[in-house]
Amino acid sequence: MPLTPGTAIDILARLYADKLAQLLHQRIVVLNKPGAGGVIGAEAVATAAPDGYTLLFANSGHSILGLLNKDLPFDPIHDFAGVSTVGVAPAIVVVPPSLGVANLKEFIDLAKSKPGQLNYGSAGIGTSTHLAGAYFAAQTNIKLVHIPYTVSSSILTDMMTGNIQASFDPLAFVLSFLQHGTLRALAVGADDPIADPVKIPTAFSQGVDYRYATWYGILAPAKTPKVVLKKLADAIAQASQDTELQQKIDAQGIKRTIIATDSFDAYINDDLSRLAPLMKSTEQQ
Repeated sequence: MPLTPGTAIDILARLYADKLAQLLHQRIVVLNKPGAGGVIGAEAVATAAPDGYTLLFANSGHSILGLLNKDLPFDPIHDFAGVSTVGVAPAIVVVPPSLGVANLKEFIDLAKSKPGQLNYGSAGIGTSTHLAGAYFAAQTNIKLVHIPYTVSSSILTDMMTGNIQASFDPLAFVLSFLQHGTLRALAVGADDPIADPVKIPTAFSQGVDYRYATWYGILAPAKTPKVVLKKLADAIAQASQDTELQQKIDAQGIKRTIIATDSFDAYINDDLSRLAPLMKSTEQQ
């Protein structure tokens, strides 16, 4: 797990670890190795034995590690083999109520009136939450200051105390705060609004062309045998059919999506092609 406990990806990993342990009759440990925007955790898996026993629970941020770091000790694409995606989660535009904006237009107008004075937090440079915010700024022609964090939970604390003014997170990360009213969701970057367990309108319905989603999936070291990858992918697909697991994933605002082995590798390459231009245009954010 390349990020800190409590993040959306960490929640997903622990849900699947419990179910896969039952299906594979193996004890599964979720080991958090955060740091350097996911590099530390990814390196631990890239250099592990390719036997199927050490896996990386990754997200979209993994695709562009090579764009951010020219001297990586591993290749984020060629040193990994896709096992399976488990879902995708659209970004939620989140602000503290103290900011005094009630909808997306008011937030954009405020940002335009104070260029470079509003901050947004992310889980680190190059992570999905960084890219989600950078893409929003590009789509709305506003200037937001990016604040990368090493401890993701600090983003929420700093929003509530006014140290930062926004974040662009998967629903799982902010859900309980939205339900208690300590944070406010202005929009979801998806084609459809969220109706349950909280109501969040789309950005598009508010006149903003903003669609951004994070993929979540499991990767293995590149030389892991195909038969092992297939066994793991089949177990993930089976776990995803569990009603209780489905309910928990749906409650996090994540759309269950299975893309396995070679198709997952192709999906990652497509994702890299899509994100590379964004990284070039927002590398100063």
